[in-house]
Formats: sequence, structure tokens, C-alpha cells
Amino acid sequence: MIDLGSDLLNYIVERDIQPGDRLPSISELKKSDHLGISISKVREQLEVARALGLVEVRSKIGTKVQEYDFTPTVRLSLFYALARDPQYFESYSQVRTHIEYAFWLEACELLTEIDFDIMRDCIQQAESKLNGQWIRIPHDEHRTFHLTVFNKLNNPFVLGLLEAYWDAYDAVQLNTYTDYDRLKQVWDFHKRILVSIEKGDYEESRELFMEHTQLLRYQPRIKNIEDTTQQERSSK
Repeated sequence: MIDLGSDLLNYIVERDIQPGDRLPSISELKKSDHLGISISKVREQLEVARALGLVEVRSKIGTKVQEYDFTPTVRLSLFYALARDPQYFESYSQVRTHIEYAFWLEACELLTEIDFDIMRDCIQQAESKLNGQWIRIPHDEHRTFHLTVFNKLNNPFVLGLLEAYWDAYDAVQLNTYTDYDRLKQVWDFHKRILVSIEKGDYEESRELFMEHTQLLRYQPRIKNIEDTTQQERSSK
């Protein structure tokens, strides 16, 4: 068996503890017939497992093993990188683009009418926000539209990387600083992308996706992040 570098995680795997199952209490885990390590060590490893989304810890309920989700692990590392240098968002954005391009055709083939309805609703809600008396940025709709394209893929690593991207998008506040005309262009692309997917022209929809990603690359917010970071480095 692969050594996970954690007595607690090794314990979960060796005993084939399933998602939803409860773990013994910390004091019980300390016993030699379980982990055989100190309570402080158990707490430390439990906190790491919680941060990675592998277990859920609730007061008066206990600790339960969670379904495997890659997102918390990626998000934690990515947010650390962004805290150190916001320019990392641009690098991760490139990763996201290449991932979506690579899996686009496969993902589109798995979409159903229900998915199309969700994407159409995103477009309608976005246009309502953009054309209303009080303009609102349709960030939730943007996130849902893109993640819906890939939601049928049976690949937790792809989904985890993409979900972490949108969490990072929030973190660098691209959802609160966006040029209005560019937003209109983005959602025009979304309409064209959906039309292409629905008619089965997945290659065309992928090319439209690639074209529309360039609109994000040149947002003022991205430029401000790069300029500010460069100024901070120059002053050191």
C-alpha cells in the first residue's frame, strides 16, 4: 500500500472506511490498536485531513469520511500562491484554458437537454442582470455556464482544477471589476458557444471558447494586478 505520510489517512485506507462512515473519537484513535500516536498528533493529522476535504469534523457529531473531492486540495495550494503573488492567477488561468480545450470535445458529447436548459438559463439571467436598470455582474451564471459543460465528465481531477479556478476568480475579485462592454461580448460568445454545442458542432464551439478566453486576459483588473505587483517588486 502507498504510504500517505499520515497515520490517520493510512488508517482510513487500510480499514476501507467509506464516505459517510464515522471515525472513532480522538481518544479512541490514540489507542495502540488504532493509531498508537499522541492526541496532539491525532489532532494535527485530523486538521490536515479536514483542510484537504477528506473528512468532516462536527461538534457533538464527530468525524466522518467524505467523498473524494480534489477541489479543496487544489484550492488551498492555489490560494496560498495567490496570497504570495496575485500574478499566479494568470499562470493558473492558462492551465484552466488548456484543460478545458483538451476535454472540451469529450465533455460536449456527454451533455443532455437538461444541461442545455441550465446553460440557456444562465444566458437569460446574465442578460437580465446586464440589461436591467441596475447593472449587476453575472458571475454565478458565468461559473455555472462553464462548469456545466464539464459536469458529466467522470474525472474528479479535471473538475477539481476547474472549480478551483472559479474560486480563485472570486479571490482576485474579477467578479467585481469588469468592463461592461467586455461583459456583453463575453455573453454574446456564450450564446454562440451554446448554439454550436446544440447543433453538434463541438469543434466550432471549442474555437469560440478559445476566442472568448482572450477577453478575460485583457481585463483592466488583470493589468492592474500585474502593474501593482511589478511596482512592489521594483520598490524592494
